[in-house]
Amino acid sequence: MESKKSTDAVTVVETKSEKSSFLEFPYSHYKEDQYWVPPLKIEQKKLIDTDKNPFYNNAEIELFLAYHNDKLVGRVAAIIDHRYNRYHNSKTGFFGFFECINREQTAALMFRIVEDWLRSRGMEEILGPANPGMMDEIGILVKGFAKYPSILMPYHKEYYDPLLKSVGLEKAKDLFTYDVNQDNVNRERMNRAVEIVSKRLPDIKIRKIRLKKIKEEIKIIQEIFNAAWKNNWGFIPLSEEEFDYLAKDLKAIVDENYAHIAEIKGRPVAFSVALPDYNQVFRDMDGTLFPTGIFKILWNRRKITKIRTALMGVLPEYQGKGIDALLHRESIENGLIDNRYASEIGWILEDNVQMNRVAEKIGGEHDKTYRMYTKSLLS
Repeated sequence: MESKKSTDAVTVVETKSEKSSFLEFPYSHYKEDQYWVPPLKIEQKKLIDTDKNPFYNNAEIELFLAYHNDKLVGRVAAIIDHRYNRYHNSKTGFFGFFECINREQTAALMFRIVEDWLRSRGMEEILGPANPGMMDEIGILVKGFAKYPSILMPYHKEYYDPLLKSVGLEKAKDLFTYDVNQDNVNRERMNRAVEIVSKRLPDIKIRKIRLKKIKEEIKIIQEIFNAAWKNNWGFIPLSEEEFDYLAKDLKAIVDENYAHIAEIKGRPVAFSVALPDYNQVFRDMDGTLFPTGIFKILWNRRKITKIRTALMGVLPEYQGKGIDALLHRESIENGLIDNRYASEIGWILEDNVQMNRVAEKIGGEHDKTYRMYTKSLLS
């Protein structure tokens, strides 16, 4: 009997059912992976909601599903962030939400479709993954597979890096995270840093973010963030609408013990937002809140033993003065009081010497590496 020929196909997501398949695919794809943490499905849905997510006020996206012998085996998105291109004076298209079986032919077809879609709209290079934008979840895990990811950080198959390289993508930039825990934290050095900064900036004060005045605080964070990050690789300034949208999600999980603003003579000059690592709760859920998920979160959040510094910014004129070390120390010390054993710092760009040095000086150990990939679309 003649064997059936293997076939690959990539289709555009058009129907509600196909969009559901796009969102659901990772939950089956990773079901045997011990360290993958099922993200909340309601949050994943928001990421591709072109009607409600303010990211799409300046961006467009096309979703694709990949099949091998009629079986769903992958997904990917083609994305154009017009604001990114205006800010960087570039013609960059993005790929995002990449998941695939370990099959080069399937991955190659997926990227051929994505690249053609981007080329047809005038893009000259591809960068990714960004899910969906550079200020969202980005990168492919390439180091740290034997540990759970922290809140708002991804986890991937070990074969993704060689698979992406096999279809012509190459490293654009690596992003590092650092683990600080009760065993490796250099509290003596942190305390010395406090003394030095206090002498250098005697008027500095660290205060908690006021959750009851979250709109005012978000405005402060937005201004500092956009000023502090403006020269960083991949950065685009976030709009007030995007920060407000982000605040609605963060307000539910932010703990004021780990979110701070640094002021000098009453002027905000820096901020830090660390989050309790709710992935410690989500790992025992299936990504759904109902009917019992919300109760698991409420009951188990007291058992969270880790935080993650997700956002930090220091105004340019105050960078290099040790304020970032003070902010890290504040969250770490409060975490120790609350029996939160560990803190993850990151991500940090591989070539951000100053921030990597700060993480190392307080005892951080390089824990995970995430990689961004690029490819020219001109050839």
